[in-house]
Amino acid sequence: MSSNSKKLIAVIGATGQQGGAVVRALQAQGQFKVRALTRHPGKHRKLADEVVEADLDRPETLRAAFEGAYGVFLVTNFWEPGTDELKQATAAVRAAKEAGVKHLVWSTLPDVESISGGKLHVPHFTGKAKIDRIVREAGFAHHTFVIAPFFYQNLVGLMAPQKQEDGSLGWALPVDPTVRGIHMGDITEIGSIVAGAFAHPDQAGSGEYLPLVGDFMSFNEIVATLNRQGHEFSFKRVPREVFATLFPGAAEIAATLAWFEAHTYLGSDSRDRIALANKVAGRQPTKFSTWARVNFPVHASA
Repeated sequence: MSSNSKKLIAVIGATGQQGGAVVRALQAQGQFKVRALTRHPGKHRKLADEVVEADLDRPETLRAAFEGAYGVFLVTNFWEPGTDELKQATAAVRAAKEAGVKHLVWSTLPDVESISGGKLHVPHFTGKAKIDRIVREAGFAHHTFVIAPFFYQNLVGLMAPQKQEDGSLGWALPVDPTVRGIHMGDITEIGSIVAGAFAHPDQAGSGEYLPLVGDFMSFNEIVATLNRQGHEFSFKRVPREVFATLFPGAAEIAATLAWFEAHTYLGSDSRDRIALANKVAGRQPTKFSTWARVNFPVHASA
């Protein structure tokens, strides 16, 4: 297929973790032409076939960014200061529809508020879930929901092991470490699912939910996996109300862990959805133990 006859996919957040993974997977697959969307195209000229300016907070940039695209991958970043995900996603969905986009893939998360009956408040999940209806009702020929997992990367980043009071290195978290509730995965692999959804709208273009899940674990299992590889990590359960005051954003982490414990990350039995996601991706996602061997090096001093 010459690149002129290939359908074009526009990728929001092309320099971020999810959007970047989607750009790489689409390029590796070779079926589509890729338009990377970023607020700073000048810095990322070589990112894809085309690099175009788009800013979710400036809707006037979106229509042109989506022009001529067959598909759009949409993700919003809750953690960026001042982000209004509902406003951003609504503007993007509207612009995509007006530009004649046929297939929209939206990166969503479970609706914690409704599944927990209003008991748990995890805005970075529920805020995305509320956008699903907007995508569904927009009337695209095809639409797909992908669900990012708990990133393995969190365990070497935001939630990396810390020095504990007893001198050990490990985690002190407000969660029952025996409860298996964490659907997790290597976020760089979400691109394969998205690329697969665009390639197979017959299987995954009618509002299917496709979660990326490489492993399903309890915190004890995470620690045990790492310690089998030569680490000596500890785990201590701390009261939620104590943890919630420790640092900015701690309350949201505490509520998120309460959600995992009560309902699991995905909020329901998702085996069929996971199986479909892996089928569409054409591969099994990487297991935590395999990922950890490469990304959690055992230091000589350990």
